[in-house]
Amino acid sequence: MNVILLGAPGAGKGTQAAILARELGIPTISTGNILRAAVASGSELGRQAKACMDSGALVSDEIIIGIIRSRLAEPDCAKGYILDGVPRTIGQAEALEANGIRFDHVISMEISDETILTRMSGRRVCPKCGASYHVVAVPPKKEGVCDECGSELITRKDDAPETVKARLAVYHKETEPLKEFYRSRGVLYPVEDQGSVEATSTAILDALKERNA
Repeated sequence: MNVILLGAPGAGKGTQAAILARELGIPTISTGNILRAAVASGSELGRQAKACMDSGALVSDEIIIGIIRSRLAEPDCAKGYILDGVPRTIGQAEALEANGIRFDHVISMEISDETILTRMSGRRVCPKCGASYHVVAVPPKKEGVCDECGSELITRKDDAPETVKARLAVYHKETEPLKEFYRSRGVLYPVEDQGSVEATSTAILDALKERNA
């Protein structure tokens, strides 16, 4: 079962991906995490990515997809995976297909911009391990402290209202067209926000079960 979660910034993709990974017994492949791991490993693709990042340039789709292909070839992906962070554009989706990377299920998490603006004002992240929380929806066990590593949680500059609005504009322009791309391939399943993490998880799992029925 190869899955993508599509959705605007703040839609809850990371939270839902972690839940799905537990429920389905398949790994979540975060492109940000594997990019950092490739750089740390000193692999050829990692060195190329580091050179781009050090120069302030965007890491090319070719490098990113090469790193993804390498990660998906590892044994833990044999039964499937959840890809988080790519594709962001039609070009990336086409490049994935050209490299033989296809998906059985593309879940589109549907949520209004207004709800996202409200939600992201309460988001907190761990600067050390990257774990994400929300002061209301997904609070840490101890206020202000990461459950995973005990670091102090922070509010990212990306979660400021002006930044969120700009990121939403980019999403609608560059990433939202992917819904039609995957709808044309018969693998798109829109899931409306259910108002809580648990209810949305149930709706996503129901959509996946319906697809497999």
